[in-house]
Amino acid sequence: MSISASLVKQLRDMTGAGMMDCKTALTETGGDLEAAVDWLRKKGIAKADKKSGRTAAEGLVGVAANESGAVVVEVNAETDFVARNDAFQDLVRNVASVALGTDGTVEAVSAAAYPGVDKSIADAITDAVATIGENMTLRRSARLDGTVATYVHNSVADGLGKLGVLVSIETEGDKDAARAIGRQIAMHVAATNPMALDVDDLDAAAVERERSIFSDQARASGKPDNIIEKMVEGRLRKFYEEVCLVKQAFVINPDLTVEKALAEAEKDIGAPAKIGAFVRFALGEGIEKEESDFAAEVAAAAKG
Repeated sequence: MSISASLVKQLRDMTGAGMMDCKTALTETGGDLEAAVDWLRKKGIAKADKKSGRTAAEGLVGVAANESGAVVVEVNAETDFVARNDAFQDLVRNVASVALGTDGTVEAVSAAAYPGVDKSIADAITDAVATIGENMTLRRSARLDGTVATYVHNSVADGLGKLGVLVSIETEGDKDAARAIGRQIAMHVAATNPMALDVDDLDAAAVERERSIFSDQARASGKPDNIIEKMVEGRLRKFYEEVCLVKQAFVINPDLTVEKALAEAEKDIGAPAKIGAFVRFALGEGIEKEESDFAAEVAAAAKG
């Protein structure tokens, strides 16, 4: 089959492998991107799936918190310019504030009353589309209850930015001390983007996929089956350390895991503590944006 240059480039962006290796992988897998990533990894050409959640959807992520919990919302717009618009910032700030009084689902937030006017959040966003001149949407929202720490990265205003994180700490101890370590863990989550809280929370299919790749890599070494099994288990442990929040090396003190850093913080908290859950919203992740070829557009316009 014919493999397009754009598909090769996409695989290269995902894996960091060379163009010819990417073309060979796509040819061998019939143009299946995910299978091509696995093919490259089995050959030792790509270390891991580098597919990024970074996309071009614009807007802002907003967070809000009180004593009972915290919320994070993502409101998208068409251009980055709108994120610097005071009216849009006020809109996202109000959406986050209102979300605190709901269960945090998009449906509940959309139906809730917008402050100061006789209309819903959904209607207020529709009005903002006409006022600001860009299409907008409340894409997603989430809530964590209890003692919750928040962190906003690439902040453009208080509680607004390009990436928002919530981390809940379950403890009977000092809430302020719990939120202090919780904020550090939230900063860690922003930096590392863990797949799950702990091993038990990992998607079983994702674990099996890694096991299969590690097994194929180990068999290529020609070692006996009992050695291969130990190699695979060792690589899986390393995988867990890389993707599970509590097992990751704490970015603020890499000598400790996140789990051990929290255990040390129990001295300040005054009681046992554990991470209940975390939420990480990066602006636009998972949304594909059609990229235009500016030169081609100019050429087409000239011909027209």
